[in-house]
Amino acid sequence: MAATEAAVSKRLAAMPLDMAAMTAVSNLYRAEGAIRNHLEHTVLAPYNLTWTGWVVLWVVWIWQEIETRHVAAEAGISKGTLTGVAGTLEKRGLLRRRAHPDDARRVLMDLTPAGRQLMAELFPLFNRQEAHVVAPLSAHEVQVLAAALRKIITALETTTGLA
Repeated sequence: MAATEAAVSKRLAAMPLDMAAMTAVSNLYRAEGAIRNHLEHTVLAPYNLTWTGWVVLWVVWIWQEIETRHVAAEAGISKGTLTGVAGTLEKRGLLRRRAHPDDARRVLMDLTPAGRQLMAELFPLFNRQEAHVVAPLSAHEVQVLAAALRKIITALETTTGLA
């Protein structure tokens, strides 16, 4: 990683750039990919779950019965992507969809008993790997990192109207 950062700095040295910002965002992106790959391979693959499937299950598990449009927004995916993922999870008996009682055009999702059981079993394993991911950091560094990332997310959601 240091060699890549040095090569980038050398290549872009003549440009008036905010190198610290570029490095921070680049490392954030690389960390996200590394963390996602780690969690997919160590926790999700044995359960035959994709990252997106996991996130959908997580959102529905936390919010319980929830409209599909809210699931898509919370999961950070399109409604079309949600439709495909939800269909797969429904076929596996983990999720169910039903028409909203007040408006049949709206769809509600909730977990089946098998989906709730899976999340109760899987989440502690997932969280152990989350702890593994941040193990190189002190408890204070984990808090600072979480707060800094929350600030970035809040600022972007506020300025883009996605909050």
